[in-house]
Amino acid sequence: MIEQLNFRVNFNNADYSDLCFSNEDKRVLKELGKQVAEIAARPIMEERKKLWIRHNNLQRTRPVLLCDPENGWNELIPESQLKCKNSIARHWEDHLRKQIFWGNEMNDDYVVEPYFNLPYVYKDKQWGVAGSTRVATEKKTAEQGKAYHIETVLEEFSQIKDITKPELTIDYKTTESLLATAHEIFDDIITVRLNTVWFWSVGLTDDLVFLRGMEKLMYDFYDEPEHVHEVMDILFKGTMERLDFLEENNLLCLNNDGSFVGSGGMGFTDTLPAEDFDGKVRTKDMWGLAESQVTVGISPDMFEEFIFPYQKKLMERFGLTCYGCCEPMDDRVDIVKAVPNLRRVSVSPWANKELMAAKLKHDYIYSMKPSPSHLAVPKMDEEVVRKEIREALKITRDNCVELVMKDNHTLGNNPENIKNWVKIVREEIDSL
Repeated sequence: MIEQLNFRVNFNNADYSDLCFSNEDKRVLKELGKQVAEIAARPIMEERKKLWIRHNNLQRTRPVLLCDPENGWNELIPESQLKCKNSIARHWEDHLRKQIFWGNEMNDDYVVEPYFNLPYVYKDKQWGVAGSTRVATEKKTAEQGKAYHIETVLEEFSQIKDITKPELTIDYKTTESLLATAHEIFDDIITVRLNTVWFWSVGLTDDLVFLRGMEKLMYDFYDEPEHVHEVMDILFKGTMERLDFLEENNLLCLNNDGSFVGSGGMGFTDTLPAEDFDGKVRTKDMWGLAESQVTVGISPDMFEEFIFPYQKKLMERFGLTCYGCCEPMDDRVDIVKAVPNLRRVSVSPWANKELMAAKLKHDYIYSMKPSPSHLAVPKMDEEVVRKEIREALKITRDNCVELVMKDNHTLGNNPENIKNWVKIVREEIDSL
């Protein structure tokens, strides 16, 4: 099954042992590229782009709507419908078909652009502990309703000195070969460009949990506070070094376009890159994100002491930043506001919408995440959805609000759920 990571381009699961596309695979991809180009040229796409720019600049607009089915894509575009045979080509095909679905059927405010973004082929070894016999849990989206337990790798704090940093190994040869293939297929149709999303969040706490394990970490905040700080400092410095490496080697790409930014939203803005931008992308030319979903069980005071100081330094090196994902931000948002370049704040299904509306006002983007559970059944209860959306829009009428449907693990095997959800939200927005 193809792993779906928001609408970030993700071809990591492809089999790169065979780089040869058949003529039929190339023909299929070329025809899909033509459809993407036609959709991208529609006037509505330029209108949506301007809407996102105004919205991201905190100007007053109607609520903006974005819908990413995530794992639900595997029900909207089953692999059985893919025509290409080569594994890499199938991933490219899946990506293009998603653009076509967004353009022809979804009817949200997603902007289809005339690009084919090809990420570098690379391997990324995560944080570890030298000499440990424990196998680190793979940081990967669970599919088909599966869950996983995080194995403790940093068993004792005496092993802190043995923590090993992530290692990024880029396969330049394979990347160049695929880039040539992409140009052969798409040139004169859509623009091919190297564009890699190297990271999603610089929140650090996922890395912390994948080292220490969730249960041990919850005790550590109380029993081992000095050691928690020590590990957080190591993670912070290592992440800073990684960002420096990406900058110095010209591997970063601007995300002030149709890129997925934060935990929901499109990146269109005319305030990035920085004024001194000379063509080489730095973090200060980009949107960034931090979150700490895994520490939802600790108090605001503990968050402010153990987590936020390290995140703040990372967030401030970006041009604009976002904060939060699934964690309710009710008792953290005032702490996070200390970041001067904060622009977008996640309001999860577990947040107090009224409280967040009062705290965010029109000073930050209110990134509302309606519950995806309504879409996870064979027949969606449309009246319940309509009522919830209507109430949410009423609460946020004075905010800079976007509604982002995400975190779908299933659409109840009913593709109409997602389209009907968008239709209902559109109707409620129009009735304001």
